[in-house]
Amino acid sequence: MIAGTFYIARHGETVFNAAMRMQGRTVHTPLTRAGFDQAEEIGVALRDALGGGPSLHLWASPTGRALQTLAIVAEHLDLDWHSARMDPRLDEMDMGDWGGRSYQEIHDAEGPLVDRRSGLFTRRPPAGEWYDDIALRLSRWLDDQADDACDRLVIMHGISSRVLRGLLTGGAPRPECGAPVAPSLPQGSIVRIADGVETLLHRAVGGFGASRPLTA
Repeated sequence: MIAGTFYIARHGETVFNAAMRMQGRTVHTPLTRAGFDQAEEIGVALRDALGGGPSLHLWASPTGRALQTLAIVAEHLDLDWHSARMDPRLDEMDMGDWGGRSYQEIHDAEGPLVDRRSGLFTRRPPAGEWYDDIALRLSRWLDDQADDACDRLVIMHGISSRVLRGLLTGGAPRPECGAPVAPSLPQGSIVRIADGVETLLHRAVGGFGASRPLTA
């Protein structure tokens, strides 16, 4: 069990999300106006829960959308977002040959690609990652955290955050993807995980993933 509490947030909506395009490891896809509003809501929820200037180690995926979200959240908490640590192991699933393409284009060319009940892909993106690949890199990141008894705020992505939450809550690997994957949450949502127990701090209303829990 990793010491400390994890606050895990899914970044706000981006222009790719609004256009229903595969984002994956695309580095620079800026937030939309709705995405900025969602980042504000994360900040308000954390401020209500923790007050100003909490003792938190800030972590983020090194993507622009995660860092934009973090900058807004950190302002609400009176924390310096420049102190954040970035790690590519927190990135989203690598979409390989699907990267940048629209969901509709891929669906039309290759057939359905997402199980609507679970929000999980039904097959690996060509030349991309799978859920067990994400679990492996996130497990290695967690191993690096083992001796650090601190609380952490982590801003990351739709699929990778589901896998991290699954790992931290001790979920069993799903047979269809070989990794523990927590339920999907809309963009702009945040959870607290302490001692393996997850508590929802804020569930965003609307936005990408609210009715169709796909990738971000």
